Amino acid sequence: MGDADIDYNIVFPDSFITERHWKASKEPVVILLGWAGCKDKHLAKYSSIYNERGCITVRYTAPLKTVFISESFGYKELSTIAYKLLELLYDYEVENNPIFFHVFSNGGFMLYRYMAELLRSHGRFSTLNVVGTVVDSAPGSQNVTGALRAITASLGPNVNIVLLYVLLALFACMVFLLRIVLYSVTKYIHKNHYDAMRDHPSSWPQLYLYSQADRVIRHKDVEMMVKAVQEKGVTVDSFDFGTSAHVSLYRDYPEEYSSRCLAFLSRCMQTAVGTQKKRLSVAN
Repeated sequence: MGDADIDYNIVFPDSFITERHWKASKEPVVILLGWAGCKDKHLAKYSSIYNERGCITVRYTAPLKTVFISESFGYKELSTIAYKLLELLYDYEVENNPIFFHVFSNGGFMLYRYMAELLRSHGRFSTLNVVGTVVDSAPGSQNVTGALRAITASLGPNVNIVLLYVLLALFACMVFLLRIVLYSVTKYIHKNHYDAMRDHPSSWPQLYLYSQADRVIRHKDVEMMVKAVQEKGVTVDSFDFGTSAHVSLYRDYPEEYSSRCLAFLSRCMQTAVGTQKKRLSVAN
């Protein structure tokens, strides 16, 4: 089942684990959106945090070209992918379960932006019950240096050095021209992920995990986003891990990272249940 055009992984936990943690309520479906260049074996480590808590997990990482090329030129390929990922919930008949996002770096956040827009505006998806989002090492805004570091890390150490420098030079010129110099005009055609989510944030609770030592995503960008979302009246928590490199928070602090994510998920689920009870009481 599902869409053969996208390379995703879905994991259903053992029923006894689900029953132990969620009892009679429906278990959450956690959608994990990987960073650019993320391998599924790495994303699976995060998935296991939630599987061991009895959650269903869906893992997906957008192709490099859609993150670094299509988005920079304003081609909304990620919007199509976002639609297909949300369709999976219906394919696997879990559209009535609580939905929870775990998003990594700008690569995951760009895709999450389109999913959030569909959840807000699309008739079918607007009925899905999203309870919360964890954002890891994102989002960043107009940081060409950080983007170049992200590309270098994504391509890996085996790429030809001459080709690497040519690609980096072309990408830097393209991003600087389209996303900085001409952005005052191009934003009316295609607003970047940071501005789009700052201006129209998701309405459900959010947790931002980041580090001042991150050399790809500036901590000030994350903190400014947190403040902007809070000013919109959305429930937002954040935590600075201080010394970790980009998307290395879990590697450096596995116990604290896991406990913060799971505690946040539990709070989101409790809030969702409380909201549902209020609606039922009003209806009666």
